Amino acid sequence: PSIRLSPATRSLFDEPLAIAVQGLGPQQPVTLRTSLRDETGELFQAWAHYQTGDDGALDLARCPALPGGSFSGLEPMGLLWALQPQKPFWYMVKKDIQRPFLLQLEVFDGHGDPPGRLLAQAQHERAFLRDGVRRVPVREGRIRATLFLPPGEDPFPGIIDIHGLGGGLLEHRASLLANHGFATLALAYYHYEDLPQKPTELHLEYFEEAVNYMLQHPQVKGPGVGLLGYSKGAELSLAMAAFLKNIRAVASLNGPVAITSIPLRYRDKTISCLQHNDEKIKVIDSNILDYSDVALDVFQAPGNQSLIPLEKAEAQLLFIVGQDDHVVKSEYYATEVCKLLQAQGKENFQILSYPGTGHCIDPPYFPLYPIGNHPLFHKRALLGGELVAYSKAQVHAWPQIQAFFNKYL
Repeated sequence: PSIRLSPATRSLFDEPLAIAVQGLGPQQPVTLRTSLRDETGELFQAWAHYQTGDDGALDLARCPALPGGSFSGLEPMGLLWALQPQKPFWYMVKKDIQRPFLLQLEVFDGHGDPPGRLLAQAQHERAFLRDGVRRVPVREGRIRATLFLPPGEDPFPGIIDIHGLGGGLLEHRASLLANHGFATLALAYYHYEDLPQKPTELHLEYFEEAVNYMLQHPQVKGPGVGLLGYSKGAELSLAMAAFLKNIRAVASLNGPVAITSIPLRYRDKTISCLQHNDEKIKVIDSNILDYSDVALDVFQAPGNQSLIPLEKAEAQLLFIVGQDDHVVKSEYYATEVCKLLQAQGKENFQILSYPGTGHCIDPPYFPLYPIGNHPLFHKRALLGGELVAYSKAQVHAWPQIQAFFNKYL
């Protein structure tokens, strides 16, 4: 038997991969297993039980997985989206986007545990950079970032990608976006190189500098830029839209609509943080906590100073929210803030709401991360999400984000 993959040897991480096995016997029961090690050496695996057709062929696009594996039913990409860490509560780390992940595929005889005889195996690279995409480290003024430029000399729509609490510089999302034709700046804002390690306040001028850098770049198509923010990064993106010029479109992934955890300063104005009540922490089991009710309701506190004045934003706003988010009440926040905007005659917003989806929303085929370290309280916390729903949400949201930016940039 042999494994047939399309593309054969290498694909982009957010691209589908067609998997088929040929040379098996008719009605033969087999187990397929995928394995991948991240940069820290942690192992992720998924497996599924199949039975071949009368001709001995097995095509995952046409053949449903039988119960008993990581997933069941007709799921051509199940062996990728169902990858789970063998070490509990582990997030797939991807810092060096210039090195592809190496995916191992194996076919075993039967449905046994442990698996039966190895019948076939193959390797495949899952890459983050399309040929011709340039990765440019940026150290301009105070900015610490990486710019990804698609192939060619044309100006491209420009996006600034901002991640959540935890700091550092994450490039996986920006690199994948650049493959789709966007000049994308992955922006660090703390805990990286000479940026503050533990800032007591964040300055919007820093982010304004990043906007100006993009607009002055010969390969960024003006007159404005887009912002893609996740969690704290989404909150900062919404604040940028409220206070800064030249922001055309903001996609917020599970972002608060108030300033949280670190005060935000712009010129002579400081926006204080939304307060939280630690008595509302729930204990799920001995060492996992649920912080979903800890923050005070920004819409119930009259004259709340931490709410971002989104009525000032001229940008188009896309709120992408997980209905099972246990870190930020993102669906509630997005719904309430859109009601406020609507009451003021605004129509510059839309909400994409995903059931069974937790706080962590990544590009397609990143593994489910339902329990992890809380970025603010530094304890193990429930982030939310169910495997199948979450995986489908990531696959659905990714082209929606690109279509949104293509429309408004």
